[in-house]
Amino acid sequence: HVQLVESGGGSVQAGGSLTLSCSASKDALMYMAWFRQAPGKEREAVAARPKNLDEIQYADFVKGRFTISLSRNQNTVYLQMNRLEPEDTALYYCAAGSGGWFGGSWTNIAEYDYWGQGTQVTVS
Repeated sequence: HVQLVESGGGSVQAGGSLTLSCSASKDALMYMAWFRQAPGKEREAVAARPKNLDEIQYADFVKGRFTISLSRNQNTVYLQMNRLEPEDTALYYCAAGSGGWFGGSWTNIAEYDYWGQGTQVTVS
């Protein structure tokens, strides 16, 4: 079983920045992603990237503001969030999959086998 542990959430003023981190307990994952869920809303995909492939996906609402990256050993995924807006307030979840990467379905929650507990981001 793979565990994902997020860190880096917090409170920030609009226009500020935060960096989220998510470390995986095992090196058995093929792709990693960030999702978020605001109160009363469905969980939505934010960004994703496969290991060993130069193919990164972003939701339209974060393009140009957020950057997803992997550590050198590819077991930690980061989400650099710049120019944060109040609408970015949500519980952010790290997700990972161990199967094949299909870029066309990266927003599908069912494509991810493992989930972290979430880290809160609040933008005021």
